[in-house]
Amino acid sequence: MKRRVVITGVGLISGVGNTTDAVWEQLVAGTSGVETIASFDASEFPVTFAAEVKNFDPLAFVDKKESRKMGRFIHLAIAATEEAMKQSGLVVTPEIEERVGVFIGSGIGGFEVIEREHATLLANGPRKISPFFIPAAIVNMAAGHVSIRYNAKGPISATATACATSANSIGDSFHMIQHGEADVMIAGGSEAAVTPLSLGGFAAMRALSTRNDDPKTASRPFDKDRDGFVLGEGAGILILEELEFARARGAKILGEILGYGMSADAYHMTGIAPEGAGAQRSMRAALKDAGIAPHEVGYVNAHATSTPAGDGNESRAIELVFGDHATSHRLKVSSTKSMTGHLLGAAGGLEAGITAMALLKQKLPPTINLGTPGEDCVLDYVANKAIDAKIDVALSNSFGFGGINASLVMRRWTE
Repeated sequence: MKRRVVITGVGLISGVGNTTDAVWEQLVAGTSGVETIASFDASEFPVTFAAEVKNFDPLAFVDKKESRKMGRFIHLAIAATEEAMKQSGLVVTPEIEERVGVFIGSGIGGFEVIEREHATLLANGPRKISPFFIPAAIVNMAAGHVSIRYNAKGPISATATACATSANSIGDSFHMIQHGEADVMIAGGSEAAVTPLSLGGFAAMRALSTRNDDPKTASRPFDKDRDGFVLGEGAGILILEELEFARARGAKILGEILGYGMSADAYHMTGIAPEGAGAQRSMRAALKDAGIAPHEVGYVNAHATSTPAGDGNESRAIELVFGDHATSHRLKVSSTKSMTGHLLGAAGGLEAGITAMALLKQKLPPTINLGTPGEDCVLDYVANKAIDAKIDVALSNSFGFGGINASLVMRRWTE
């Protein structure tokens, strides 16, 4: 028999706030975290804005000497994990350390470290490259540092599946606990890719909104005038525990994960399959894994990034999976990327945390900047204003380049 898996901690950092409570409050208020880029001069770029994490001090979490050995994505992962761990009240003792695992991924890792050290190489030669370059940049080091910090000696991994990264990390962690490989998993993702090369690369793909004259309205999922996504950064970490383990230590349970599904589009390296065929399979697999019928789901936190093709295809996929439950507007759908931008590999962790908060608070964050939905977007997207809602089950979607799809099903916790 599969073991039940519950959520006992949520740690969120994004362009709208540096704590879970701050993120939630700003999302419910419909606040955009998108502004002109402050970390470097982007005036010569086709896109000059992003959803950067603001007023973040890594020295509040790691000392100065250690901080220099870490990329920003590691700083953000440590900060989000610390908040999630404090909320969970979990102390990793020698008795349980081998049963505590860490699955924290990143789509890109230490992009700013790579850029900085490459510039050093060109300007000053190979002998000036930092000896900490590689461990500061590689994707698995967020998981590595968190494992060391908390003495977590159980399973460890660092997924890198583009924008599905965090959802895969959480889903894989869920299955690890279900099948008895661990009792606790620290799971999610972190990303800090608001850098010149990253911005330039996504702009060259024409993947980004170019609404430079009005950045706060640039991320507009499902809107007929959407023109691309907004680059964001941050981290989302969940503490997952086996139900009886959590109960035995008196943990406050925030929600339950019921199911996880994933699929491949097998279609295009960056495009989404027509009618979101891969997304349909991912959602159906998650519902099957959860043992939940489509009509039982009250809310979907959509992947919707504000791209012309992606939003419409995901909306159509939801329509085909949920049928009349969706088209009658009983099912609510929103994209919080309208406020946070797209966190790439950290998106699924942030949005899984937001989905858990929505179930806990019985309130749905809106899709802001939604004036007139596109012709291919016919569902209820919780336009512009948060709503109170009695929901027991919710689903969170994350889709990545390469045609990677991941969906998580969660339930409101009741004893």
